[in-house]
Amino acid sequence: MPDSLYISNRANKLKSYDAIVIGSGISGGWAAKELCDHGLKTLVLERGKNVVHVKDYPTAMKNPWDFAHRGQIPLKMQKENPILSKCYAFSEASQHFFVKDQEHPYIQEKPFDWIRGYQVGGKSLLWARATQRWSKYDFEGPARDGYAVPWPIKYEELAPWYSHVERFAGISGNLDGLDTMPDGEFLPPWELNCVEKDMVERINNSYHDRKAIIGRCAHLTKPAPIHIAQARTQCQARTLCERGCPFGGYFSSNASTLPWATKTGNLTLRPDSVVHSLIYDEKKGRATGVRVIDAHTKQETEYFARIIFVNAACLNSNLILLNSKSSRFPDGFGNDNGLLGKYICFHNYRGTLNATIDGYSDKYYYGRKPVGAMLPNFRNVHKHEMDFMRGYMVHFSTGRGNAVGVQDQPEIGGAFKDRQTEAGEWGVFMMMQGETIPKETNHVRLSPNTNDPWGIPQLITSVAYDDNDEKVLKDFLQQGKEMLEKTGCRNIMQNDSKQSPGLDIHEMGGCRMGSDPKTSLLNKWNQFHYCKNVLVTDGASMVSTSTQNPSLTFMALTARAANHAVEELKKGNI
Repeated sequence: MPDSLYISNRANKLKSYDAIVIGSGISGGWAAKELCDHGLKTLVLERGKNVVHVKDYPTAMKNPWDFAHRGQIPLKMQKENPILSKCYAFSEASQHFFVKDQEHPYIQEKPFDWIRGYQVGGKSLLWARATQRWSKYDFEGPARDGYAVPWPIKYEELAPWYSHVERFAGISGNLDGLDTMPDGEFLPPWELNCVEKDMVERINNSYHDRKAIIGRCAHLTKPAPIHIAQARTQCQARTLCERGCPFGGYFSSNASTLPWATKTGNLTLRPDSVVHSLIYDEKKGRATGVRVIDAHTKQETEYFARIIFVNAACLNSNLILLNSKSSRFPDGFGNDNGLLGKYICFHNYRGTLNATIDGYSDKYYYGRKPVGAMLPNFRNVHKHEMDFMRGYMVHFSTGRGNAVGVQDQPEIGGAFKDRQTEAGEWGVFMMMQGETIPKETNHVRLSPNTNDPWGIPQLITSVAYDDNDEKVLKDFLQQGKEMLEKTGCRNIMQNDSKQSPGLDIHEMGGCRMGSDPKTSLLNKWNQFHYCKNVLVTDGASMVSTSTQNPSLTFMALTARAANHAVEELKKGNI
């Protein structure tokens, strides 16, 4: 064998793994954990910098006065980042975990606020941590109501995997017995404050078709042995989560799945690795690897594996797949039907209400719990009965600020400082989380003539609201006002933020699951219909959005798919 060929074969062997996972966020971390637990040598590729749990949370323990701008984003940075500055979690204390607008450009054919976190752990360091199971009605919705395509799985098939990820991640919640939001494997719930408790009771007594409950979230209220084994401890209710939690009190890839996978000895983590495309072998009829561009040197490298998980987060997964062209797949990976990048959907967050409520002047609350109350969807649940498709979930919370701002009082000096310790009136905040309907016109595609700094085509986003979204918004504002009135609120203000799609950070679709290869890209196991050794288990794979938060479903789908892939690998089927 010539020396050059020997060196080439040896290099390829060193870059070969049993599995490659693209992305290290919520779903990528779960893919890595499951694959490594089963003994597969697994390479995780992350386009951003490395972030090590605890060590790389530079602002986690800082006080407000430790920041030059007391945590606020300075005006210059706001002007430089008009999209990112809209995000609720972007601050002087968390800015290092967000992608700046000018660093990774994209093309907005229609206004779309794409919020991204490029680092090990991805947006699992930044998410709002609300975790609810989808119900059977959510999986049955498209087939029953005639939108999108039918889900190829039922709730009953995913339920064991919900339990699997809930036990490991640590989800707090109450056993409420609702069929619209199934119970799970819960740690003890947080406690609503006195006003929230009364509001929940009044809403539940006023309606027969809806029930308000305490929120469910990925926070350790009482760590179980499995969480202690992860070196995680109880949530301290600091509400500084987007800085990174040194206690591991909330679930993130950094605190949980990636360290767990590392302990197996089967994980190789490669940050600063921008995935260009998948490699498809025409003769073998399967994907054999991934092309990677070093984020700093721009050098291209190829890595090889028997199975590949695409978990780069919804829009980036679509981008990678669209850019993975070959003679077999000239229009993007697995894209025989031309649907890749289409039917993008999201959650409608435009509607909010603010109000005040009388009484409770002698009551306050302790700590800063990460959840308030929520009300599962009550529209079009069992049958289509409204003049719009699907519905919305409601979140609401209450709190008291201080008395500063009282008119005719001095705003400086001792009196001002004294009033800082006086509680003001109780305020109420309510928001919607509306399901949007997947449409072929809502899509992403590659720019034919504009590349990013790594030579990869920029993504074009073409996603917008429609008349259905406007009707859902109108119904929420009406129903929200009515519910607040029934609970005794006053000074009720209805608000339409008119924010662009994307700011919900719940984008889904583009590479959806389905039973028919003519109308979907992936099968019921999240495998490509025409290439079974490539799986997509992040938001890109979703058929519809439900009204529930999606992250727990991403985790459950990923764990289910990874275990199926391992079994298929053992059988020699992929």
